[in-house]
Amino acid sequence: MQSYTIGQAARLLGVSPDTARRWADAGRMATHRDEGGRRLIDGRDLAAFSVELAKGGSGEEDASYTSVRNAFPGIVTAVKLGDVAAQVEIQAGPHRLVSLLTREAVEELGLEVGMEATARVKSTNVYIDRV
Repeated sequence: MQSYTIGQAARLLGVSPDTARRWADAGRMATHRDEGGRRLIDGRDLAAFSVELAKGGSGEEDASYTSVRNAFPGIVTAVKLGDVAAQVEIQAGPHRLVSLLTREAVEELGLEVGMEATARVKSTNVYIDRV
């Protein structure tokens, strides 16, 4: 399972590293230390926290999350596979994006809950890039 540093988690949640650190210190985000002593957050825990955070409205900071060239970096929070089609949900800061794509594309990208991905939006289409 992929793990994220405090800085990576902050970027995916759309907050400053200081805010993410305060949340970790307060026990809102579960962390563990690697061999080098860095605090890490498991991908599944970060995915669950990002969904919880989005449901609670805006966080401590009122800065809005904006896209750059319609790219929304975030964390995969759900993958639903059908026989042919699939649905992938990404939480990008306060934004929840849902993309319908082929099951084959999801499998080729190796998309799973807790991994970092970028949703790219063009008109009514949402494309998923694996990071």
